[in-house]
Amino acid sequence: MSGYHDGKGPVLRRLRRVEGQVRGLQRMVEADSYCIDVLTQVSAATKALQSIALHLLDDHLTHCVQDAIARGGTDADAKVTEASQAIARLVRA
Repeated sequence: MSGYHDGKGPVLRRLRRVEGQVRGLQRMVEADSYCIDVLTQVSAATKALQSIALHLLDDHLTHCVQDAIARGGTDADAKVTEASQAIARLVRA
């Protein structure tokens, strides 16, 4: 089970809010809105997605990784490596 399973509702609400922001961006482009205004909204949507990603990463670390470490073995090493790779992807993005 995913670490965010019990808190899925708030994550889905935040994702729906971002979806609304992206639809708003589409309308802004269709309406030929001022470039800086569009870029400001792109930045807001990007930050919202980053916030969701950090929340999911925290859930992964405190549930999936922590559980794997408690069990030990190669699964623990794999979960730590997986988390490190996810962090690297977030930093590069």
